[in-house]
Amino acid sequence: MLISTKGRYALRVMIDLCEHDTGEYVPLKEVAQRQEISEKYLESIIAVLVKAGYLNGLRGKGGGYRLARRPERYTVKSILELTEGSLAPVACLEHEPNTCGRMAECKTLPMWRKFADITNRFFEGITLADLSANSCDRDNYSI
Repeated sequence: MLISTKGRYALRVMIDLCEHDTGEYVPLKEVAQRQEISEKYLESIIAVLVKAGYLNGLRGKGGGYRLARRPERYTVKSILELTEGSLAPVACLEHEPNTCGRMAECKTLPMWRKFADITNRFFEGITLADLSANSCDRDNYSI
């Protein structure tokens, strides 16, 4: 399995918006500069995240993007599946039910299923809050 730049950049964008969450919308240009990602490429990634309801966007003065829900409600798995599609290590596991004609005699299928399960559980267990330097919680402070 190879995670593309689209998936990796989507994670970076989501972490950036989490870490710069002041309750205001964050301009795309600022995110692009901080993450050193082309603004044009970032637009295509942001569009996917907005369409799926992961981000809220606002056009015009004071516009930009922000998380649509709490950081702990986003898993790495959900973000990667949104941007990458299936995380299946082999094509026959991309769709359920598996319709591969060789499924009954395939000696490697159990191994691939186990690998997919381990991968899915691993990415499902990591949230956006876990990846953030400040846990994205502006109400969490110490005196």
